[in-house]
Amino acid sequence: MTATVSLDCEDIRDWETFHQVFAQVFGFPDFYGRNMDAWIDCMTSLDAPADGMSNVHCAPGTALTLALDNVRDFASRCPEQYKALIECSAFVNWRRLAVGNPSVLALSFRY
Repeated sequence: MTATVSLDCEDIRDWETFHQVFAQVFGFPDFYGRNMDAWIDCMTSLDAPADGMSNVHCAPGTALTLALDNVRDFASRCPEQYKALIECSAFVNWRRLAVGNPSVLALSFRY
């Protein structure tokens, strides 16, 4: 079974709220650095609960689907954050594939 997490992009207005929303929805640790390098580190471990990088997990060998609500408005309102989200999600999967692990993150857009 695939795990799915819904995230409402309506609440994202800038970098501060981007990281605030993701930290809240995914339960990132208190030491989360609130930058995209830290975001990548947390999302890379979605299938590894023992890493302590998130309270949200998927089973090993599966991908978590991140269902983004109100993404059209988000892309228009916060183009830099929207682009970073897509690029960094791809990097999470590339980084895992480079060391022989399966992809762990899929994006789904709901307008």
